[in-house]
Amino acid sequence: MEAIRIERLSKTFSNGRKALDEIDLRVAPGEMVALIGASGSGKSTLLRHIAGFAVSDPQPSRIAILGRPIQENGRLVREVRRIRRDIGFVFQQFNLVNRLSVEANVLIGALARLPFWRRITGRFPRSERALSLAALGEVGIAEHARERAATLSGGQQQRAALARALVQRARIVLADEPIASLDPESSRRVMDMLRNLNRDHGLTVLVSLHQVDIAMQYCPRTVALRRGKVVYDGPSAALTPALLQQLYGDEARELLEEPASSDAALSPQQATPPDPTNPDTDAPSPQQRYAFALDPARLA
Repeated sequence: MEAIRIERLSKTFSNGRKALDEIDLRVAPGEMVALIGASGSGKSTLLRHIAGFAVSDPQPSRIAILGRPIQENGRLVREVRRIRRDIGFVFQQFNLVNRLSVEANVLIGALARLPFWRRITGRFPRSERALSLAALGEVGIAEHARERAATLSGGQQQRAALARALVQRARIVLADEPIASLDPESSRRVMDMLRNLNRDHGLTVLVSLHQVDIAMQYCPRTVALRRGKVVYDGPSAALTPALLQQLYGDEARELLEEPASSDAALSPQQATPPDPTNPDTDAPSPQQRYAFALDPARLA
């Protein structure tokens, strides 16, 4: 069973522009995959369709999450909200509520499993509050739990968004250019966190990126989009400048831009994520996947 399976996905905007063109894609559980492409290639549009935030053209197509369809033939399924519980979406602009505390923003990830009266009153159980603090500790910003989200730096806000995905207990993380607005050091920390979610907690990660060198450093596999089509799907290590020039022509310059500062290169450390195709590799158990706080009752 694939974590993500996409068949014949197309999207045409009202102005007639084809944003996605017959996309077929499979992502196995436990993979960390980069999605690259120049501006306007369809990366964000594809991620929004996977999450069920947008619907495809009304023609034969299908997107399934962990074996369950989330949309078919241009229509969302009735169970879309239930399926979305397994998807943590990390936005480029963080998507935090600035006036709320960091802890309250992270607790939003728990709303789907709480009774209605707790949602509208904001009265979270002690177990969920303990879980949120554990998640903030996991991403290294527990000391900011009581501060307003607006007071955090961009990198800290993005880490709070990752903590929210942990509290949500998502099994898949979709990250839409999560480091596009960050400085080099914050970018490194956020990418390290995404890799930790994949490596240590067994989460499937699909992250859109604007620079190939970062994709090569963090993601064993890269899917390249150009004008709404998949033009490459394979090992990140094979994405040489020559191949990118062949795939993108002049647009390759945008993907090969050097960071503005010599300090902008991210950490050279490499990590080997779980190989879902290797039967000798033990898949993380639920206890390992949420080792930091699997059972909120134990933290009450």
